[in-house]
Amino acid sequence: MEKYVEVWRDLTDPRRAEFVIDLEDGLKEPEFDNVKIPEFFGPVKEKIDDYKVKRYAFELDDYLPWAMQEGGNPFGDRRIAQAALLTNDIVQLFTLAYRGSKVIGLHTEAQLWFDNPAMLDEIVELKGAYTEAYEKRGQGYVVLEAKVKGEDGRSIVRYRGVEILKTNPGKIAGRASAEITKEGKITGEIPEGAEFIDHITKQTKVGDVLTPLKKVITAEQAAVFSRVGEFVTNIHNNLEKAREGNLMIPIVQGAQFFCTFSELLTRVFGASFFTNGWVKAKFISPVKVFEPFETGGIITEIKKLEDGRRAYKLEIWIRRASDKQLAAVGWASCVC
Repeated sequence: MEKYVEVWRDLTDPRRAEFVIDLEDGLKEPEFDNVKIPEFFGPVKEKIDDYKVKRYAFELDDYLPWAMQEGGNPFGDRRIAQAALLTNDIVQLFTLAYRGSKVIGLHTEAQLWFDNPAMLDEIVELKGAYTEAYEKRGQGYVVLEAKVKGEDGRSIVRYRGVEILKTNPGKIAGRASAEITKEGKITGEIPEGAEFIDHITKQTKVGDVLTPLKKVITAEQAAVFSRVGEFVTNIHNNLEKAREGNLMIPIVQGAQFFCTFSELLTRVFGASFFTNGWVKAKFISPVKVFEPFETGGIITEIKKLEDGRRAYKLEIWIRRASDKQLAAVGWASCVC
């Protein structure tokens, strides 16, 4: 493969289609029985170029000024990537070994630790591993742990996610709502008289509610996020695959609407979220393409630190607008 020695901006170089018939030739079928523990993926390098930043902005409608414009950046004059830009690149690391177009799976949990922003034109390194595999209710689950490092070796983001490798999404999606998590049930209900906030200030208090993000992810946005440009077909970018999964229309990838948590928390905490933010979410119900939803949260704890900063904890959620059903619930924290 000496023809492709340059660093490309995607996990897989789609230009190979000009020379290769089967882009997934030699890769394993995504079956639970084929999983090895541990199983390592990468390292692989990607370039945070202008195209990648703008493509993500389109996918999430997240036009963070620090990512789109030079100057006015708390990290210097160099543009930075949106905090969750590499989320799907991390999630898709397993497709370095498995046939991505054969996957009909379901993301059930994601957790990200944000350590540093990625800079424009920086070449980053991604690597990960399946660290655990188990069966529950007849479904085969895999745990992916991964990290991204910058050119100077600094940590950019760390990840832990859980996914059902192969299933029937239309039949099982939503059943997790009955057992959200052992950490406690999150309802996403807004307390009467709660104050809505856009940014953290010294006056912020426990019980304050984040002004929600209102979102609609179109089929085009979902398709681009879910690798249609790399000729990968799945239940998020292809109607036939969606129907195979007992879905009438493609659904938004869990990793995609998970990224809206990052957008909301970047707005609330600013630069601090890039260096010590944390998000954990459980996916409990699907969001269809073109389906409006809201991403929100509430401050649950504020602790003053010895250095004068404050540590904030939050409950967060995503709610479908059509039937008010929760699509995801989770927890977040940041120090600023």
